[in-house]
Amino acid sequence: MRVRYSEWDDNVTREMTLKNLMKLFTHLLTQSSGDVEKALKWMEQLGRRYGFFDKDFTVEDFKEFLKDENYIQENEAATAVTLTSKGEQRIRLDAFEEIFSSLKRDAGGGNHRTNYLGEGGDKLPETREFQFGDMIADIDFTRSIHNAIRNHGLEQFAMEEDDLEVNQREQMTSCATVMLVDISHSMILYGEDRITPAKKVAMALAEFIQSRYPKDSLEVAVFGDDVYQVSTRDLPYISVGPFHTNTKGGLELAQRLLQSKKQVNKQIFMITDGKPSAIFEDGRIYKNSFGLDPKIVNQTINEAVQCRRKGIVITTFMITSDPYLQDFVDRLTKANKGRAYFASLDKLGSFILTDYVRNRKKKI
Repeated sequence: MRVRYSEWDDNVTREMTLKNLMKLFTHLLTQSSGDVEKALKWMEQLGRRYGFFDKDFTVEDFKEFLKDENYIQENEAATAVTLTSKGEQRIRLDAFEEIFSSLKRDAGGGNHRTNYLGEGGDKLPETREFQFGDMIADIDFTRSIHNAIRNHGLEQFAMEEDDLEVNQREQMTSCATVMLVDISHSMILYGEDRITPAKKVAMALAEFIQSRYPKDSLEVAVFGDDVYQVSTRDLPYISVGPFHTNTKGGLELAQRLLQSKKQVNKQIFMITDGKPSAIFEDGRIYKNSFGLDPKIVNQTINEAVQCRRKGIVITTFMITSDPYLQDFVDRLTKANKGRAYFASLDKLGSFILTDYVRNRKKKI
């Protein structure tokens, strides 16, 4: 075996080090809900333990690098450090790379293909008779001329409407998605961090849709006691609170968001690890953490039925394997005729990707 040696390049080593430090930093930022100073403090502690900071490159040097690259900025009084818009985008891009790095850019130009025939997609070899309203560009002149010769002969060649055939086109559908992220207290219960992977998946899906399916739409909402919409820019900052799980409220908001969308396919992706334990009733929150409260469960199931009637498919990603909750998930899935996965945290991105891409192949 022949080995070729080259001159040691400190710049290459530094670039590799900075790339790895940035991945760690964006992960800690997601975990700290966008708190830059807390993330840097954690990095300093990890640096001391694992030795990736030294006298030649300290955490302060890394902090200056982040400022120079416009990932972070100090406020006017220099009392706090915050993320810039470029820093927020870097978190989303790193989440996308971590979860969907194996994907190749789709050559379809951002459309979801189905097995239905229609207008606006690529031409298919199959043809059909011309109908009023068909585009002239879709006429198959070879087959149309052949029909005219067969029907009228060469000597009295004429082309009439009955001779025309048009190429059929592959229908392109678009998809409107609402992702619901559970921020109830159980998302950090028993020392297991479930909210960080959930946020990463939401950020990665946003980047995935924008880069591969720009004609699609994605809205994100969080649900605890209350339910509210967040932008993809807000995702690093959301955090778990001492909340119950208002799944019904999440489904209600998702329906309102989807109602205004013009996309053909409409779906809800719900990431949760707990049972529904809260609903709004007469303007007040009704809570019950003990068992599956029939009032809460039934009203939540009713929302799933409403989604089905509107053609909205719910896909539930349960990031827990608790058999106690399986009955509720099964009931909700059957009521909606949707899908459910019991996904581990490390496979959550793959599950969501697979289900999202699946909708390219059929109309919901």
